[in-house]
Amino acid sequence: MRRRRLGTELRRLREAANLTGDQVIERVGWASASKLSRLENGRSRPDLRDILTLLDLYEAGPEIRDELTTITNGAGDIRRWLRTYPVMTTRQRPFAELEAGCAEIREYSPVIVPGLLQNQAYARVRIASFLPLPSGSADPEKAENEGPETEVQARMARQALLTREVEPPRYFAVLEEAALGRRSGPTDVIRKQLVHLCDLAKLPNVTIQVLPRDVKIADWYLPHTGFSLYRFPDPQDPEMLAIEGITTNLMQDDRDELSRYTVVFEWLQAAALTPDDTLTWLTDAVGQVSGGSARPASNQGQAKPPIQRSRRTGRLSEQ
Repeated sequence: MRRRRLGTELRRLREAANLTGDQVIERVGWASASKLSRLENGRSRPDLRDILTLLDLYEAGPEIRDELTTITNGAGDIRRWLRTYPVMTTRQRPFAELEAGCAEIREYSPVIVPGLLQNQAYARVRIASFLPLPSGSADPEKAENEGPETEVQARMARQALLTREVEPPRYFAVLEEAALGRRSGPTDVIRKQLVHLCDLAKLPNVTIQVLPRDVKIADWYLPHTGFSLYRFPDPQDPEMLAIEGITTNLMQDDRDELSRYTVVFEWLQAAALTPDDTLTWLTDAVGQVSGGSARPASNQGQAKPPIQRSRRTGRLSEQ
């Protein structure tokens, strides 16, 4: 986020100076024409000397120089940030980077409890379920160093932000009822995960809501995928949208996309159980799982065979 913010400001200053990218490269004497593009798009770790060179060229004022110098120091010191985590992996790092500086996180999950809410047993089952899939990694050393147990520990390390003493982020989650069903893992694992959710739901900065399977969302809206929204303390930092995939994660700050997903999240919150009712639901679910009985599905009745369409008339009303 620091790199994105820095890149946006550098592009704005260049345009205000009426300079093209090629003109900047020529005047500062950089050998690579893509260096400026990577900086402006937040795709490379900034070097303070390079940033000061650009600020001199753009004749930036003292206030913006101080601001961008501070941002550059924060964006470039990756090692110091990583030292705050006992363990981190390539797969967990992009989300840890987003979460670390957040003021607010909102997540919707249709089938899996979000990583920040998982206990160790549940996380271990979720990560182990990926093992039969090809990793896609051509680096055997990385594959060995970032094994399943390392991934579990990295996920646990990420969760420390919810209970940190200094300004923990406000966290909101809407979970589909199916995400807490028995397809998620062994009975004992599900029970412990439900207990863990009950404990987290009592934190003052955490709000969890369960979305019943048969509830109507807005005007019969159906969510297409799970997603996460991140907002940061500095209003100048762009909000972020993240969608986690099996091998590829989508992360973007497009305002139109963020607006759409924000509206969807508000619809989901309005349709879900209230936080108090959710805590009651979770407590009841713990008892039912412990007792060995499945939670009854809402509005579950006798299944009826579908009416076959008449081949002679072909009328859709007879389906």
